[in-house]
Amino acid sequence: MKETERLKQIREMLEKEPGDDFLNYALAVEWEAAGEPQQAIAQLKKLLERNVEYLGAYYKLGKLLEETGSTEQALEVYNKGLELAQKQNNKKAAGELSEAIWMLE
Repeated sequence: MKETERLKQIREMLEKEPGDDFLNYALAVEWEAAGEPQQAIAQLKKLLERNVEYLGAYYKLGKLLEETGSTEQALEVYNKGLELAQKQNNKKAAGELSEAIWMLE
């Protein structure tokens, strides 16, 4: 796969700031846009290993897992995200994650 300009830019920024959660999330989004869902999944898992509190990554990871046929893993991720959203009192995220769970069950 030919690396897009945006992918290249984000990777260069990550070389300078490898711990930047938003840049790591953005890299996953760019991998998805480039038609590389497995790369996106790996990037999101790496992000959540480092920061389990990065709420937005749960929905994106769950969706990617769902789209690639890993329904059980998607449900696990959605449920972990829902638990975190409730802990953070984030009603919008909790609603989105609850709906995703409902759609899969």
